[in-house]
Amino acid sequence: MSASRYPGWESFTFPVGQASADQPVAFCADLSPASVLGGYRRGIVPIPAETEFIRTRNEVLYEDKVAAGAIAIVGGSRDDPYWVAWWSPDPRLLIQGEGVHLGRNVRKRLRRDGLVTSADTAFRRVAEECRAGREPRWLTDSLLGSLAELHTAGWAHSIEVWRGDDLVGGALCMGIGEVLSGDSLFGRHPGGAAIAVADMWARLGVVGGKVIDAQWDSPFLRSLGAAPVAREQYLALLDRSAAPVSLPREALPALRLLPAQP
Repeated sequence: MSASRYPGWESFTFPVGQASADQPVAFCADLSPASVLGGYRRGIVPIPAETEFIRTRNEVLYEDKVAAGAIAIVGGSRDDPYWVAWWSPDPRLLIQGEGVHLGRNVRKRLRRDGLVTSADTAFRRVAEECRAGREPRWLTDSLLGSLAELHTAGWAHSIEVWRGDDLVGGALCMGIGEVLSGDSLFGRHPGGAAIAVADMWARLGVVGGKVIDAQWDSPFLRSLGAAPVAREQYLALLDRSAAPVSLPREALPALRLLPAQP
């Protein structure tokens, strides 16, 4: 098998004979808004290298698999692709069906803390909170710049959780048809991140959406009701021709996210 190269995401197909799910599916240096959107439309998310060390580590770890065609190269031959690894986890962690499960402590917070949620009113602030203090920083300036442009175009979204004027929780996500792909979360208040996910689910439902792509497996996301499915099942849910979806933006009491009493 020889190296797999594609000029852009439109022609990309997933590599055959991928040795491990714990590796990227492609390297591509292009972090333009069009490239980022093209990846998301195919269930693929970028993880840029913040430093030369991480870029070199990508090459050392994966150059043999690139040469064998198990990891693709996307973009022009003059680009240095190892600056950005593109991942498509398999299995994929999804929230669907019964939606988000909020634990007892979070439900207590909803009842007593007077929290309010909104969407798409503080995208940059949420993004900065999501990447604050995280090393290595995958949400680089270049990627954030493209996500901000995609936000202006209606593709990328933010969820905000407020306690008064204080932003205490939030999430970033990308909308592809009936799917919101969740990129990052933060919480500076107990339950703030979980409430952001619950609000994302509620607003998605208003516009007819059905699935939150939680991307990466973790005990926290499992506790919210996320469950793994095969990547092929997830890819079948994506509508590559979908137009941007506008989430309801208005500020609403977080108390509404409490599950209905039986």
